[in-house]
Amino acid sequence: MIHAASLLLFALAQATPAPDATPTPKPTPAGPVVVLETTMGAIKIGLHKDKAPITVANFMKYVQARHYDGTIFHRVKPGFMAQGGGLDAKMVEKVTMSPIRNEARNGLRNTRGSVAMARTSDPNSATAQFFINVKDNHSLDFGIQGAGYAVFGEVLDGMDVVDRIVAVQTTQRGDHSDVPVVPILIKTAREAVAAPPGAVPKPQPSAAAAPKPKPSATPKP
Repeated sequence: MIHAASLLLFALAQATPAPDATPTPKPTPAGPVVVLETTMGAIKIGLHKDKAPITVANFMKYVQARHYDGTIFHRVKPGFMAQGGGLDAKMVEKVTMSPIRNEARNGLRNTRGSVAMARTSDPNSATAQFFINVKDNHSLDFGIQGAGYAVFGEVLDGMDVVDRIVAVQTTQRGDHSDVPVVPILIKTAREAVAAPPGAVPKPQPSAAAAPKPKPSATPKP
């Protein structure tokens, strides 16, 4: 079993390459949409099935098998990324399927909001763990410092949730660093079902009838 602490380490976390002179517009995800319901809010992810077919198929197998339900974001770093999908709240690594081929050479970049596969120093070692970039991490792209980390998705909604996740207080737990003190649970990971064509949205209650919103909880720093 691949040790989770070895995924996505090395000096890549600190590397900050010079910004591109002309940023390239992000391609629109052309595949399924998956919603992660976490204890800090929902994160909607669009998948690049056309750019990373092997990775997307692998990710969807884990979603359909309910693998991600009950896992945590076990490594979070402000100004870098949030990594999860492999360990439960007791820091026990879940059993995974066979590793997949690295698809980092697909033209997709590790920009803010992109979702990529975590792996060890072996480029073809990714299984279930993934990470969400909270800034442009071009040092993780193919050819910058090696084989790169395969981007396969994009956060469509919920980057505010990801930003809150990376801002929580962290600690060391065994061999794992940057672990949230209060576990951030992925309660469910489900494919979003599109509304059928011609569907009429349900009417919303009037402002006068709407209940007063409750104050939202603020995570401790």
